[in-house]
Amino acid sequence: MPSMASALFEGLALGRTPLAHLLPGPGGHWQEHYACFPGRITEWLTFDNMHHQWLLLAACFWVIFMFMVASKFITLTFKDPDAYSAKQEFLFLTAMPDSGKLQGEHQFPEELKPTGKMLSDGQLVQPLVYMERLELIRNVCRDEALKNLSHTAVSKFVLDRIFVCDKHKILFCQTPKVGNTQWKKVLIVLNGAFPSIEDIPENVVHDHEKNGLPRLSAFSDAEIQKRLKTYFKFFIVRDPFERLISAFKDKFVHNPRFEPWYRHEIAPGIIRKYRRNRTETRGIQFEDFVRYLGDPNHRWLDLQFGDHIIHWVTYVELCAPCEISYSVIGHHETLEDDAPYILKEAGIDHLVSYPTIPPGITVYNKTKVEHYFLGISKRDIRRLYARFEGDFKLFGYQKPDFLLN
Repeated sequence: MPSMASALFEGLALGRTPLAHLLPGPGGHWQEHYACFPGRITEWLTFDNMHHQWLLLAACFWVIFMFMVASKFITLTFKDPDAYSAKQEFLFLTAMPDSGKLQGEHQFPEELKPTGKMLSDGQLVQPLVYMERLELIRNVCRDEALKNLSHTAVSKFVLDRIFVCDKHKILFCQTPKVGNTQWKKVLIVLNGAFPSIEDIPENVVHDHEKNGLPRLSAFSDAEIQKRLKTYFKFFIVRDPFERLISAFKDKFVHNPRFEPWYRHEIAPGIIRKYRRNRTETRGIQFEDFVRYLGDPNHRWLDLQFGDHIIHWVTYVELCAPCEISYSVIGHHETLEDDAPYILKEAGIDHLVSYPTIPPGITVYNKTKVEHYFLGISKRDIRRLYARFEGDFKLFGYQKPDFLLN
């Protein structure tokens, strides 16, 4: 017959409470009686408690899942696809496959191609800064007092500065010393002359017989007018005086492309006419360059220099902004934002990327400007400003009073 101790042990193993009374039953076996019910109640409560815990855990997982789905929906709904980060980096320029038009995308005739962002209701919106730049140009062009400084004929000289990409209906006006080499590389790739920026030899970029960039002047009058009216048109500017410093350094000091005619032909011509100290034997100085550019009678010397003057003539003379209605004017100082915006507006941001912009290279350097103009007479600086005043006014650059007064 089992002992009472073994029966009690068995009861504990089964989760019964020791309060259950064990009484001898028939045949001498120890049996549980009514008092063992508290153990069974404990078993039931334990099971029920675990059941509720599982239900609570499942409910938590469900709430988390629904929150994740809601968050994703909110993100997709409010994300601005046209926003640009000022620190966005473009690693390299390369041709990319055309992903094609999205289903339901707005279609426009070429002459009505929009410039700006489209809202969900089809309303056209252009970032304020770019609208203000174009409005400023229109206002200055209407100023009769500045007419001689802001207007020019759309001559062959101007048309020679405008490069054409018929494949993507783009016109780009070249303004040397404002990072134009990179934009020419963009167009070269778009025109299909080379598959990527890495494949373009440096000596080809500026060789217009090899780079596959036609000039607008190569077309008939009717074709020129058609492109001017319907194509996306842009050019880039920078502070006019800083651009002149860059031109002087590039052509007369460093001359990295080995263009000897600047030092051996153009520089001597400037020195002969504009150097005050005839006993000075040094090469051309920035002071000589400033006197040449500020001379109201500079044009006779310009004719001798030919197209080489494109590196220092005004933006007005290069691109005729009052005669040609440009789609976007980019600024060198904000190129990190302007470059991706231009690609977006031209409809080519899915095809090419603007090359990486080294940090700080586009920032206006007042100290450098002061250094180069140090020692140059106020009279010469004022005459220089008088020639480039149209550029300062048209593109919103501050008058350099720190040099003039």
